[in-house]
Amino acid sequence: MSTWLVTGASGMLGGEVVNLLAVEGETVTGLDRAGLDITDGDAVRATLRAACPDVVVNCAGWTAVDAAEEHEEEALRVNGDGAGNLALACAAIGARLVQVSTDYVFDGTAREPYAEDTPPGPIGAYGRTKLAGERAVLAELPSAAYVVRTAWLYGRGGPNFVATMVRLEREREKIEVVIDQRGQPTWTRDVAGRILALMRSGAEPGIYHATSSGQTTWWGLAREVFHLLGADEQRVLPTTADRFARPAPRPAYSVLGHGRWERAGLEPIRDWRAALRAALPDGLG
Repeated sequence: MSTWLVTGASGMLGGEVVNLLAVEGETVTGLDRAGLDITDGDAVRATLRAACPDVVVNCAGWTAVDAAEEHEEEALRVNGDGAGNLALACAAIGARLVQVSTDYVFDGTAREPYAEDTPPGPIGAYGRTKLAGERAVLAELPSAAYVVRTAWLYGRGGPNFVATMVRLEREREKIEVVIDQRGQPTWTRDVAGRILALMRSGAEPGIYHATSSGQTTWWGLAREVFHLLGADEQRVLPTTADRFARPAPRPAYSVLGHGRWERAGLEPIRDWRAALRAALPDGLG
């Protein structure tokens, strides 16, 4: 068993990681922002020296995608500098670091799944700041840093698309959902499981894509939610992203490839439909 420290533990993914590790018998400390501000380098070094974890999982981050467009410097301090602080502190104590990242490091113009080694090209501030965090941890901790990119997350403990669809099914007769953005709906519980498996496996450090297998659109996901709730899927109407103007651009294609898992001898995350069936309804409570 290992000793773990999880930052951003009050968030949707961080909370799931802490819960899973505890269930699996690992020794885990979960810290929210009040417990550790990762932008404070001195605090990061002191906390890691005191806890001396074997593994740090960084789930802390600036996740307000639209707000990052006007506050990129602030987002960069968290997503870029904060990740670098953790990497330096991990290097000092000999710990491994899992840095959670995002599909937003890509521009969304691909027509086939992005491989782990595809050159990134973010189109918005959020993606740029997360890419800065990736580069910082891989530079400062090349032999012990694992960048785990995920996307389209849903789960307990935070706002997410699936939970919104569950609510809207009760509240509205019909809803419109975009059909021209494609990705991989991913349950936080599955991501937490892959992080644990990755650290237990002794796999090589580097970049891994922790998204569900298969792909769909937001419209397809909404229809599947309605189907699993026993509701009429025809109540979900297709529309296009240009109907919903937002400050930050969204990648139109966010499908990530999983080749690195196979090379590590590990299974990628299951199909998104199977995960959604397992998550509804109890997994979102």
